[in-house]
Amino acid sequence: MAVYTPVSADDLTAFLAGYDVGAAVSFKGIAEGVENSNFLLETTRGRFILTLYEKRVDAGDLPWFLALMGHLAAKGLPVPGPVVDARDQVLQVLNGRPACLIEFLPGVSVTEATPEAAREVGAALGQMHRALADFTAPRPNALGPAACSPLAARCNGRLGEIDAGLPDAVARGLAAAAAWPAGLPQSTIHADLFPDNVLMLDGRVTGLIDFYFACTDARAYDVAITHAAWCFSADGRQFFPERATGLMRGYLAEAELSAAERAALPRLAAGAALRFTLTRAYDWINTPANALVTRKDPMAFARRLTWYLDADCSGNGPEMMGG
Repeated sequence: MAVYTPVSADDLTAFLAGYDVGAAVSFKGIAEGVENSNFLLETTRGRFILTLYEKRVDAGDLPWFLALMGHLAAKGLPVPGPVVDARDQVLQVLNGRPACLIEFLPGVSVTEATPEAAREVGAALGQMHRALADFTAPRPNALGPAACSPLAARCNGRLGEIDAGLPDAVARGLAAAAAWPAGLPQSTIHADLFPDNVLMLDGRVTGLIDFYFACTDARAYDVAITHAAWCFSADGRQFFPERATGLMRGYLAEAELSAAERAALPRLAAGAALRFTLTRAYDWINTPANALVTRKDPMAFARRLTWYLDADCSGNGPEMMGG
């Protein structure tokens, strides 16, 4: 369900007066937004996205996010850069919410990944990691392995209400996360590069979007998250090795992974699957049954979690993951 802070025609006109982007031609809400209020704006000089940041996004983090997006856009990556106003500012306030005008990028999100799409995404991720080598402003990962035990505790012993096997899967995941790989190369990472955060057109990546979970962490963890997002069926029941091979080949064509990073991939991917299992489980348990929100099935990532843990235990994890 989209979150909307309404914007009237008068509000929009006053807001755009501070920009050199022309007059509004059309303006409509984007229903796909869940964290923020997003609007597609067409002016006499082009198309833009107007975002009003809702309360789930910490306003204090916004300058970091916008600086990150601007950095990547300036490097030539397909990332929507924030638009600067007449006062050389990118962050505004509109209707009581922090707001920003962002470049519009063409393309659509894929609904069913292919090996070719996975390869393109892997290459885009590698290019992004190279471009971030000189973006050194840190931001802690609030959803790293240390956050998983507290999040599991907040599920109040009700994981079994979702599925009888879920408590055991989470317990295995928490045990694995306690032995988290250390000493891996760190970088700013996207940390949420799911298919709905990638725009594609004619088989090419045209947009990397939604950086609001970005943080500083192991760059191999970003690869692992993307692997979990792209290489399984939506319900997590089927692993597609050809997608994994495409993803890893695309990434390694643009960036390197050390032997230690490759060896750590199954454990990192298990941590990623645990994170999404628990965030979904928490929402599943705490969302009222009559809420106008589509709850995401935690078992889709619990199944991935079990797959990664089994791969890690097999001793052939990196090869099984396509690396």
